[in-house]
Formats: sequence, structure tokens, C-alpha cells
Amino acid sequence: MKIFCIGRNYSDHAKELNNPVPSSPIIFMKPATALLKEGDPFFIPDFSSNIHYELEIVLQICKNGKSVEPAFASGYYDRIGLGIDFTARDLQDKLKDKGHPWELAKAFDHSAALGKFVNRDGLDMTDIRFRLEKNGILVQEGCTRDLIFDFDFLIGYISRYFTLQKGDLIFTGTPAGVGKVEKGDILEGYIGFQKMLEFKIK
Repeated sequence: MKIFCIGRNYSDHAKELNNPVPSSPIIFMKPATALLKEGDPFFIPDFSSNIHYELEIVLQICKNGKSVEPAFASGYYDRIGLGIDFTARDLQDKLKDKGHPWELAKAFDHSAALGKFVNRDGLDMTDIRFRLEKNGILVQEGCTRDLIFDFDFLIGYISRYFTLQKGDLIFTGTPAGVGKVEKGDILEGYIGFQKMLEFKIK
């Protein structure tokens, strides 16, 4: 099982961190040890003093594929969910300044928090509204119509370089509104009115 993550896939998020809007997808990966399942708390690691939440739509791959044409990409995922890409922002800033990879800031243990999945049947993938509440207050909201690179394009692009396998996950990017977590925070994510994830920060 592979975890693919897309960076800067909403222009407003790229701008809020003073990053250029990409002309092609920015891809990084997380190991299986990064997974954190709903119901388990997220413990702030001792190597960072600035952990940020980044809420994202997550695709679950349902069959193997290589060099998938975007026109057929919708057949390669059958469920969507919400996930949080926890990011050690202080580490990431240092790594970016040095031109180094992001793994220490993005791929550490339990940095890929995953909520529930729903079947995609009947859903308009181009108009999915989702949001994150921290301690009951709205902090992040987005809609897939604002994606720079849509789901089908991402599947085609990723599968050009990596063979997709059943069970792989794609974190498709976060909208604007990312921010710091503190001990005691409760994060709740929704697609429309349906609650999809909840994590407590410890």
C-alpha cells in the first residue's frame, strides 16, 4: 500500500504559504507507518513545535493500473474519504530553505490521519464540498471545483511514474486555512453534512 500526496493543489493554499502555483502536480509519498486511523489520538512529536493540520479529500484505488489515460481514470477509484496531512511546518520551512526533500516534515509516523470512506456512486466529483472544524469552529473549507489538477488528471499523472495498486491512497491536496494544532484540540472533518473524521490532539 502506497500513500501519494499532492502538494499545492489549491491556488489559495499555495498563496497563503507564499509558494508559487505549480504548473504540474507536486507529488510526495508517505510510508504505511504514517497512517493514523480514526479513533486513535494524534500525539504531537517532540521534534516539532509547529504541527499544522491540512484537510484533504482522499481517493482509494480499487484496481491496479499503469499509465492510465485520464478518460478512464474514474474506474480506478471507488471510494473517497477525508484525511489530514499533518505537517511539521517548522521542519518543512528549514528543508525548503536548503532545497532538501520534505519527508522529515511530511512522512513521519501517524502523519496521515484517515477517516471514513464513502462510495463515490452518485457523487459529482467536480463539486464536493468539505470542511474542517477545530474545537467546533470552522477553520478550513474547500470544494473540488477549485482543484488545480482534478482527480482523473492526478491518477493519469501518478500512474505514468508509479504502478497504482488496489488499496493505494491519494491525498489530493488541501485548500487554504491550514493552521497549528495544540494539545487538547479536537479536529472534525465533514463532506457536506456528513461527518467523516474526528481526531483528538495529545
